Amino acid sequence: MFPSDLNPGPSPTHGLDPMDGPDPRKGLGDLIVIFGPTATGKSELAFHLARRIGGRVINADSIQVYRGLDAGSCKPPAQARRDVPHDLIDVADPVEPFSAGRFAREAATCIEACRAAGAIPIVAGGTGLYLRALLQGIAPMPPRDEALRQRLYDRARDSSPEALHDELRRLDPETAGRLGRRDLHRVVRALEVLGLTGVPMSRHIRENAFRPDALPALKIGLTMERRALYQRVNERVELIFRLGIVDEVRALLAAGVAPGCNAFKALGYREVLGHLRSETDLERTIDLVKRNTRRYARRQITWFRRETGAHWFQVGVGGESLEAIARTVADMHGARASGG
Repeated sequence: MFPSDLNPGPSPTHGLDPMDGPDPRKGLGDLIVIFGPTATGKSELAFHLARRIGGRVINADSIQVYRGLDAGSCKPPAQARRDVPHDLIDVADPVEPFSAGRFAREAATCIEACRAAGAIPIVAGGTGLYLRALLQGIAPMPPRDEALRQRLYDRARDSSPEALHDELRRLDPETAGRLGRRDLHRVVRALEVLGLTGVPMSRHIRENAFRPDALPALKIGLTMERRALYQRVNERVELIFRLGIVDEVRALLAAGVAPGCNAFKALGYREVLGHLRSETDLERTIDLVKRNTRRYARRQITWFRRETGAHWFQVGVGGESLEAIARTVADMHGARASGG
């Protein structure tokens, strides 16, 4: 067993950009996509499945793309990555924005390379917007307006992040409903889009999205009994602190990574920054990460329940082992490939 993805990542909605040029998803053929709430074992399942069918794993976790953010992202261990090739891990510096549009383009390139080499592409991760951008496309959004963004951040500082969320709920309740009340970065982006275009982000997405399942995929969803899932989340959070996330953040800050950079907005990292600013002691910080991650898992469950055509598997209590699920999915893939 090894840790799977923990984080919602810094902000997959940051810098949503049009997929300029030809649609990079065309002609990619079939693939396997594994998703579900955090801590259900997506990375491990992808590893077992790849070894069975000659696959290559493409990461869809929005924090694992960053170099130097290791303890808090629970990247697959080095041995697993030697045994099975993994793409889109450690491909960006922490100061870089990494948008859903960029993910879709780079993942499409990886899928093409997999198939050219005779490997089965297996996309695995819990960042729902990344997966939606790849499979269905993503609505073009206006570029960032730094002056407007700064005014919004200033308002949040003068009042609170929750106040901006309340404003978004009045103006775009659909988008506000899928964002946490303290998810300031994404709330700011949604208000920025509304301010620049006069159109809510939810409407942009509805009116401009590609048709469902534009890219064919065998979609595998993982779920877990709720109490067991929360226990696994708590254990995973304790693990990232044992792995040294506090020292990791200290080292990144010392190396010149700014506290406000995109990568530091990920779960775990943002709470540790507060701890290093003496806002919370270590015990309280760990409790906050546990609570916020459980809340994130609930939002993921709601998001992925809307995914059509998925084959769902329950892991652990009342369900199956990841090895058994890998065997079943391998059989499903084989039948699909043969037209059965």
